Amino acid sequence: MGIMAKAIWEGTVLAESDKTVEIEGNQYFPPSATRTEFFKPSATHTECPWKGTASYYDVEVNGKRNHDAAWYYPEPKSEAKKIKGYVAFWRGVKIEN
Repeated sequence: MGIMAKAIWEGTVLAESDKTVEIEGNQYFPPSATRTEFFKPSATHTECPWKGTASYYDVEVNGKRNHDAAWYYPEPKSEAKKIKGYVAFWRGVKIEN
């Protein structure tokens, strides 16, 4: 078993799993570990040369919105296929072990 990791923003746990995957210093949480009620799809997309096209979510807790605070790769390139659909965070979302 891995270390239990939690993604927390505004005192609320957004995701929790002991099966995260670390890539480039970011913890990617399995889709089943995310509390989807806090995620709103965003229109933002970015390109990574080796991972592919990232899609983003706004995170919303208690009426506060953190724009594009979570991202994932719905159809990653083959080198990154192990994180398909996995969600990572930034913009003030704390990752705690």
